[in-house]
Amino acid sequence: MEELVNLLKKENRTISSMESCTGGLFASEITNTEGSSEIFKLGLVTYCNEFKEYFGVSKQTIEEYTVYSNNVSREMAKVSCNIAKSDISVGITGMLGVVDTNNRGKDINSVFISIYDNNEDKYFDYKIEAIGKTRLEKKQYVIKYLKERLYEICK
Repeated sequence: MEELVNLLKKENRTISSMESCTGGLFASEITNTEGSSEIFKLGLVTYCNEFKEYFGVSKQTIEEYTVYSNNVSREMAKVSCNIAKSDISVGITGMLGVVDTNNRGKDINSVFISIYDNNEDKYFDYKIEAIGKTRLEKKQYVIKYLKERLYEICK
């Protein structure tokens, strides 16, 4: 994470996030890094649909594509970017090994990540399978994957 924070500082860019299944782990890891206060603007954890919608994710998008989709992760990224006025933002949604009885979705280890580059008005979308024995290991896998993609995009 230190390399990413230093790269964003060097490029004078800021970042924000809206996370669901990772429960704020991205925000936690980035803020555990020295110098992150210069680049990290906002981290929202919207674990239920009600608060995704409260902050601006479309209920229609959730109903049409399910909360477990890149359509929703895109909106999560864009919402956090708009609220924070950041240069880059991240949206993460998915299931980590447990069927969600409140939402449609069948891929219990699928995670949808969208990175939004506000300066380029461009999305980078990913669907990955979370690997690990425990929920924490799966979250850590997702964050490791995300860090690698962010570093590639930002350099």
